[in-house]
Amino acid sequence: MATDLSDPFDHIVDAPFDSALSERYLVYAMSTITARSLPDVRDGLKPVHRRLLWAMRGLKLNPNDAYKKCARVVGDVIGKYHPHGDQSVYDAMVRLAQTFALRYPLVDGQGNFGNIDGDNAAAYRYTEARLTQVAIDLMDGLDEDSVDFRPTYNGEDHEPELFPGLFPNLLANGASGIAVGMATSIPPHNAAELIDAAIMLIDQPNASDAQVLEHVRGPDFPTGGIVVDSPTSIADSYATGRGSFRVRAKWGLEDQGRGTWQIVVTEIPYGVQKGKLIEQIAGLINDKKLPILADVRDESDSEIRIVLEPRARTVDPDTLIESLFRLSDLEVRVPLNLNVLDAQRTPRVMSLRQALSAWVDHQFIVLRRRSEHRLQKIADRMELLEGYIIAFLNLDRVIAIIRTEDEPKPVMMAEFGLTDRQAEAILNMRLRALRKLEEMELRKERDALAKEQAELQALLSSEARQRTRMKRDLTKVRDRYGPETALGARRTVVAEAAPAREIPLEAMIEREPITVILSQRGWIRAMKGHAELASAETAKFKEGDGPFIAFHAQTTDKLLLAAENGRFYTLAADKLPGGRGFGEPVRLLIDLDGGTGIVGLLPASTAPKLLVAASDGRGFLVKTEDVIAETRKGKQVVTPRSGAVLKLVRPLGGEDDYVAVIGDNRKMLVFPIAELAELARGQGVQLQRYRDGGLSDAVTFRFADGLSWRMGGEQGRTRTESDLAPWCAARGAAGRMPPVGFPRDNRF
Repeated sequence: MATDLSDPFDHIVDAPFDSALSERYLVYAMSTITARSLPDVRDGLKPVHRRLLWAMRGLKLNPNDAYKKCARVVGDVIGKYHPHGDQSVYDAMVRLAQTFALRYPLVDGQGNFGNIDGDNAAAYRYTEARLTQVAIDLMDGLDEDSVDFRPTYNGEDHEPELFPGLFPNLLANGASGIAVGMATSIPPHNAAELIDAAIMLIDQPNASDAQVLEHVRGPDFPTGGIVVDSPTSIADSYATGRGSFRVRAKWGLEDQGRGTWQIVVTEIPYGVQKGKLIEQIAGLINDKKLPILADVRDESDSEIRIVLEPRARTVDPDTLIESLFRLSDLEVRVPLNLNVLDAQRTPRVMSLRQALSAWVDHQFIVLRRRSEHRLQKIADRMELLEGYIIAFLNLDRVIAIIRTEDEPKPVMMAEFGLTDRQAEAILNMRLRALRKLEEMELRKERDALAKEQAELQALLSSEARQRTRMKRDLTKVRDRYGPETALGARRTVVAEAAPAREIPLEAMIEREPITVILSQRGWIRAMKGHAELASAETAKFKEGDGPFIAFHAQTTDKLLLAAENGRFYTLAADKLPGGRGFGEPVRLLIDLDGGTGIVGLLPASTAPKLLVAASDGRGFLVKTEDVIAETRKGKQVVTPRSGAVLKLVRPLGGEDDYVAVIGDNRKMLVFPIAELAELARGQGVQLQRYRDGGLSDAVTFRFADGLSWRMGGEQGRTRTESDLAPWCAARGAAGRMPPVGFPRDNRF
């Protein structure tokens, strides 16, 4: 026995790596696109779905027959037609049976096929299945040479290349898939609307997209919901084959009596798992991102019922549901990417009209092929009937030939002018069939076939007749899926609605008065109500601690905290610890270093602008909205020079037109506020010049009212200096000693 001793490396082809890789990857990509991921525009199926239904048809799993184990079906599919993993095949089969995933299920499942909560189906050894009437309609005509067949992967059997039935499966059930470099996403639609549009396209092949949309109102999801896009947006998506649809849950109010109410969601958007939706809403409650929502409950059985309880009866239902539309999957976007394989197996994105037209064109091809197939069957049968009539008229002679001749066929053919098929059919007749040979019956059947033959020939020769026949056949199918039937009734409402508006946090928080207290060591708390600020100074503090800042606010306020490093932090007033006890360190609420001192704390609503100044006398005006921080890390507003720190933050009164500044050297300066720069961030400009020391205090005021300061003592009297001319100078001057009686601590 000879052996091949040649070196395998002798057969290696020297080729550039990039070209070798690209050629091989292209083969893989095309295989994925054409034989796995994209549906065919003519039947809306991928190969795995087509092979599943074909195998079930072979097992005679008709709608009126008994169910069979899914393991049996999967075994047949992967053994005969689809040499891939059993789990992927079963997953595809499960989806074809899920009433919440497919608008018109193609498989009738018995057992656990998963649910809308996101639970998986039971293993295929436990579940059973059979075909639905939809699948039967989709495969109608497979025995009539209406489509081409091809050998299976091992050449032992054959399978259809596509299905011929008069059901618009691509658009009725939709499809999704990810190929290589492209994807498809087609939402489901209403079959009756699609058939109405198809009938219109038969009469008007050049109809516009707008004419198609007179029949197809929009997607029709198995889970219902509401499509809230505008007609213009829907039309644009369908005209280009790309876009998306905004789908909302369907909800209603239930009166609980005594002014209380709850929201009940009865339909959720397509593709959303109910279990994950409940978790998502519960997360919003736990994270306090939706303070006006108190609880969410799942009271679903066979029908969806999600109950949402408001925090209080005063909550606006529309505000609550709008917030949920923005923050949860009660509103989602369902993409449209009508990327399909056309009749030449070429992937391309079609408009809705093009996809429907391609399906209608395919149905005309099927109609002609079925007619030609029937004509062939009629011709074959009529040939035999002619032979039977000759045999009936000469029955005694035929019997004599059969009894006496060793080779009766050629004798009969020669004597009666029979064809080989006619003679063979006569010889193969059973004796009991002889009594049925009645000339009238044979001629009646032949005449009926001749009439049908003439009609089919007329049909094939006339496009007008084909259009009439197609419309009649489509109307029969439409009756089965009409809007008055349980399966065909539209489930998704198409009603334009504005995008969910962004609800400000203040609208979600119940407005209540509070008194905010910050201690010298940075412990913060909020007492209910507007308590006397004097009592805040006598409140309990930890040993060695004492009052620092106290003011009145509302739970809806944002509080601004300024630190010595020039960073501003934002606190939500409703999130502050309660007034009992000592509160909590404010540094637990924000990312503030323990060694950085706190300069000020005030509500953001106090004034539209703030005066900020550093210890070296530099400062500027800043808009309050520019210092609000979105994160715990705060926002850098003032960038003090080396050795300096942020010294003060003062709200700007509405009519304030002058600034008074005093330094540690006890010299005061007054200048117009117009000389101050307004910045969003920076060091600012020099407010006052110092030879030694730095800034002690600054304040804005109305020049006409004069400058006032507290005189101290229990009576809390104030003193006002009306004549400020001696202290008025340009910004950045040194200033002069303050008026007689000005506080010794150099504070306004």
